[in-house]
Amino acid sequence: MHHSPSPHLQALADAVLAGARHPEIEGVEVEEAPALGATAADVLGADGYLLGTPANLGYMSGALKHFFDTVYDDCLEVTAGRPFGLWVHGRTDTTGARLGVERIVTGLQWRAVADPVEIVGSPQDELDRCHELGAVVAATLMG
Repeated sequence: MHHSPSPHLQALADAVLAGARHPEIEGVEVEEAPALGATAADVLGADGYLLGTPANLGYMSGALKHFFDTVYDDCLEVTAGRPFGLWVHGRTDTTGARLGVERIVTGLQWRAVADPVEIVGSPQDELDRCHELGAVVAATLMG
């Protein structure tokens, strides 16, 4: 689930998804859902999550917050322990956005399987880290 309204953010999302779909990762089906279109059924039907957001005014995007508001109660307890990874892009800072997401996933009891990828400024040099994030989360799900 991600909110990627700009070309920079879409490039990051594409890199994360490419990593999750790496040919050496077998038995893992990767589905993409924009934050404003994702539902509780999407969350309940997944074994792990890749979350992406811009840092807007010191917080996660309204779209990702809306996603969490929409699915939280239905997914609470049912999805506890599932792995996730996070990427955040900001022009000057990502701390507030990262902390906001981390508070919510702590409540959901999701388990981080990689350090968050926090990108400040131009994301071009960080595509490899995003690719690795996607691969790590997907590899965690390999049987």
